[in-house]
Amino acid sequence: MRYQISGKQIDVGEALQTHVESALGNVMEKYSQRPTDANVVFSRDAHMYVCESTVHLSSGLTAQAKGQATEIYAAFDACCERMDKQLRRYKRRLKDHHRDRTAPVEFNGASSYILAGDDGSDGEEPDSLQPMIIAEMEARIPSISAGEAVMQMELQHAPVLVFRNERHGGLNVVYRRDDGNIGWIDPQ
Repeated sequence: MRYQISGKQIDVGEALQTHVESALGNVMEKYSQRPTDANVVFSRDAHMYVCESTVHLSSGLTAQAKGQATEIYAAFDACCERMDKQLRRYKRRLKDHHRDRTAPVEFNGASSYILAGDDGSDGEEPDSLQPMIIAEMEARIPSISAGEAVMQMELQHAPVLVFRNERHGGLNVVYRRDDGNIGWIDPQ
């Protein structure tokens, strides 16, 4: 597994890097034998240290966790506990969904845009009703089942996930509804 351990205006020493690699490696070995890479970022928020970790699995899932504490090692340990709890909670589903999968999940590229709209606070009518594009990024769309999409959306704490349904190849969307349930849009 590849590790990328960095700090935002914090010097991350060799001892902390070794601790992160061993502890995160133990969690991943316990619940998933196929992690591809891990990204761990340390930062400060007032007097607290914050640790954010993202682990990409070859099955297409991305697990994210965040922890904070007054000491940097305690912040990482809190983050690692949350990652452990997430993977333990979804262990059965991960195992059942990927038993037959021999190859990694395929990803298709897509463009992602951030649009800036005029809020109309100055009281004037805009020249054009088209919003201005302020950022263009590359997004990855996984080819997975609906159950895997819901699981990935929950692991990422995302409000919505666009995916290619591996049963029929069409684009689908799963999202968290206001009532707490999961919605699934399948245009087929």
